[in-house]
Amino acid sequence: MDARTLREFEAEARARLGPAHYDYFAGGAGDEVTVRANEAAFARLGLLPRVLRGVGKLQTDVTLLGSRAAMPVLVAPTAFHRLAHPEGERATARAVAAAETIMIVSMASTVAVEDVAAAAPGAELWFQLYIQPDEAFTGEIVRRAAAAGCKALVVTVDSPALGLRERDLRNGFHDLPEHLCCENLRDGDRVRPIVMAPELSWEHLDRLRETTSLPIVLKGVTHPADARLALDHGAAAIMVSNHGGRQLDTVPATIDLLPDVVAAVGGAVPVLLDGGVRRGTDVLKALALGAAAVAVGRPVIWGLAAEGERGVARVLGLLRAEVEHALTLCGRTSIHDLDPGMVRPCRS
Repeated sequence: MDARTLREFEAEARARLGPAHYDYFAGGAGDEVTVRANEAAFARLGLLPRVLRGVGKLQTDVTLLGSRAAMPVLVAPTAFHRLAHPEGERATARAVAAAETIMIVSMASTVAVEDVAAAAPGAELWFQLYIQPDEAFTGEIVRRAAAAGCKALVVTVDSPALGLRERDLRNGFHDLPEHLCCENLRDGDRVRPIVMAPELSWEHLDRLRETTSLPIVLKGVTHPADARLALDHGAAAIMVSNHGGRQLDTVPATIDLLPDVVAAVGGAVPVLLDGGVRRGTDVLKALALGAAAVAVGRPVIWGLAAEGERGVARVLGLLRAEVEHALTLCGRTSIHDLDPGMVRPCRS
């Protein structure tokens, strides 16, 4: 295949996936206002380049919580990779390792975290977690992730209930095929469901932090007040995320929310962003507005569905090449030399 952009990879993936599975990955909650807004908001922002800056060898690597990434683009946690390709998360992990970046392994992975790590020795892995009401079971999952070599926990905090995903309801998509399951949820001879628990609070996060030495990233923070509370409760990093528009519809685009969260944190911890990143220019806009790195989810699934491991590698390679190209054209040598003055609203 000859896809040259992430959107072309999505078109190829749509042709290869069954309609219900494509809709599961592509869809969002309600009217999908937030799904559309995440991408549209980047298009409303422009980059203001500098000229005659003598750009030299580019520096795109970043170190986050002890993990190095060759580019400021991480792989966001997404569930059910084996719906997209038989090798699933194994193929994704191998491509991520080759790209020298960080993969956040989903709690809802269709390959166990131990097997993901074994498929890509030396890969930089973090682990995404929904805190479960059964705290002993949560603790066991955390211990497994740490033993597998995951270097951070990414705790999703925007999901006290599952989003109303109407595409899935129309398609009757409720469960994985019989040959697949969420392998990280095995408990003896059964596989537990993921429980979305409305009663979860900051106290649960405090108790989790007492049980592990892994740094904790809070994923799903959108309000500056919550960002400040996250610091009070020992978060090592914050990810500005609206769950790709899959939880509460009409939450604003993450790139619009980013500056206020960055200001609230005041440089105390790294701030990451996911949602709507489809171009290298999007990455630069997020970094200029204060993000330490971004994470991409759906584009990785499109690459995986289109060409397996090679497709994921090509998606990540496209993003890295676009980041380097945009950095050069902006007159900057390093991703650490970006500032809010580079970003201006575009008039429609």
